[in-house]
Amino acid sequence: MTAAVPSFPPQGLHGHNRISTQALTSLAKAAAAEALGVEAHDVRADWSDDDGLLALALVAPIRVPPLAAVLRDAGRVAAFGGPIRDRTVQAKSRILNTVTALSGARLSRVDIRISGVKPSEGGRVQ
Repeated sequence: MTAAVPSFPPQGLHGHNRISTQALTSLAKAAAAEALGVEAHDVRADWSDDDGLLALALVAPIRVPPLAAVLRDAGRVAAFGGPIRDRTVQAKSRILNTVTALSGARLSRVDIRISGVKPSEGGRVQ
């Protein structure tokens, strides 16, 4: 004999879902680390209110080819995704889209300040 399973109405359940600031910060740091080719622990993330939306400010290093390798072959810059400025502009969009898609939070903008470089022999990390 099977027990009857109560059916629930198709409406959503009542209550609240909230994402803690710590969880949102961890997500932002992971998205920035991936976009910039560095470790998440190297990224600092701060949030502020921007007329009801969230503004994300990041401080992080960025991965670059060793300078000696660039002197031998300027094409190494392209292998890393281009100049730092171009990569940072692209990273802003990627980070905003990733954080929004995974958290549902509405971000108004992402500001990035590059704090240093992390030389690496590898190429593009995307």
